[in-house]
Amino acid sequence: MKRQAPLSHLVAPPSLGGSSQATTRGCRERQAPSRQKVPSRVAVRFMAPLMAILLAFAGAGSAKAQFFGGQAVGGISIDASGIVRNVEPGALDELSATRRKALAGGGPKASTDGLRKVSLARLTKAVEAAASGKAPLPADAVLMGGLERITHVFVDPDGHDIILAGPADAARVDSKGNVLGASSGLPLLQLEDFIVALRAVDGAREGGMLCSIDPAPERVADLQKFLKSQQASAADPEGTLRKMEEVLGPQNVRIGGVPTDSRFARVLVAADYRLKRIGMGLEPSGLNDLPSYLATVPAGATVGALPRFWLEASYDPIARDADELAFRLSGRKIACLTENDVFAKDGVKRGAGPTDKVAQKWCDSFSAKYDTLATKHPVFAELANCVDLAVVAALIQGQQLDRKAGLDLSPLLDADRVRLPTYQSPSTVPTVASGVKKGGRWVVSASGGIQFQPWGFATSTVESDDVATTRTAALAARSDAGWWWD
Repeated sequence: MKRQAPLSHLVAPPSLGGSSQATTRGCRERQAPSRQKVPSRVAVRFMAPLMAILLAFAGAGSAKAQFFGGQAVGGISIDASGIVRNVEPGALDELSATRRKALAGGGPKASTDGLRKVSLARLTKAVEAAASGKAPLPADAVLMGGLERITHVFVDPDGHDIILAGPADAARVDSKGNVLGASSGLPLLQLEDFIVALRAVDGAREGGMLCSIDPAPERVADLQKFLKSQQASAADPEGTLRKMEEVLGPQNVRIGGVPTDSRFARVLVAADYRLKRIGMGLEPSGLNDLPSYLATVPAGATVGALPRFWLEASYDPIARDADELAFRLSGRKIACLTENDVFAKDGVKRGAGPTDKVAQKWCDSFSAKYDTLATKHPVFAELANCVDLAVVAALIQGQQLDRKAGLDLSPLLDADRVRLPTYQSPSTVPTVASGVKKGGRWVVSASGGIQFQPWGFATSTVESDDVATTRTAALAARSDAGWWWD
């Protein structure tokens, strides 16, 4: 039997760089060591053709580090100890240059009719061929044909195929290393994230997919004691904030529903990290009408010391045809929510505090401006992309669309046949206090996270007559050549 080279040796899918040039004080990025095994000589022979196209997508650093992971996703880096920090601007400049060079060899094209169709059967064969060393995986396959999101899923039993469709664009790389649609400025879907979603979604039936960044309960108790002491002085706000950082210590990162060492997980962490930094005024939102939460707190207001912000997704019911061979996803929204935690003897009581009207107003504004904000911080659009991919994965598995189509997805589902790159798992985020004394108490740092349940969206469907018509037109336009078409 011919030995298959792991996809992590053959494909380094493009991961998006950061959206902010702000850096954590005194922090420098360190390249995380790879946990992948050195490829065999057979694998090395097949690595070379792909290196010319895709190596630069992996990130800055040595060739080995680039090819085996350690990529910057959403502007964060994670060192060997699992500490999350911002990537320095210099590293993003290098990342941008190498990714532009990689894309110069070819990439996806813009959709001509607004609905790019991608054959999952043909894409699966291309991935399997790359994993076995038969042919390199082209850049447009890594970017899923340039799809910006998935709006339709069509089943083709006669062709033994599932078609993923949606708006698509050509690719460009911005000054911060983000791989975006050339016209839209939106991040393109990542094949790597889709494979992770397919493999992980069944395990997410109970708890959904999530991440959270929160201080340790015992550290919160220590912070409470400090704030009640005479050391917390409004006359020395800078010194008080630095002491708060010391007392609160690193905040813990928790990930659920997806592998902690996946790129998908990094998107969740990066979006949560960026939300908190914008809310606490550690970096600008980029929108004149969206100041930080701290900037909106009026003097004398009753606010919590540890406001909690998190992001949740929602969809309209998925439209389907009577035969359940065509589906349309619409109404996707990402909303910022808030609750007020309170100090307790054993740490924190989640959501037990009174409603913070200022925080709620800020979250409402964040939610209303989310799509515009995502053009300034592409990681928020990447988060929405990952939600889309997870919902599609749940739809395929829940409706058994692969069985209806007669399509074998095992190459994508089997981690031994197609191995993905792994990344350093995040564990902690340094506390950077940016607070003010309002209403007789200190506002210190935000906690919270990202959470969504793809199965809840995938099982909510409603019949619609026009979806079948769109499917018929999509299948009729397919040619025998290529794995995507317009």
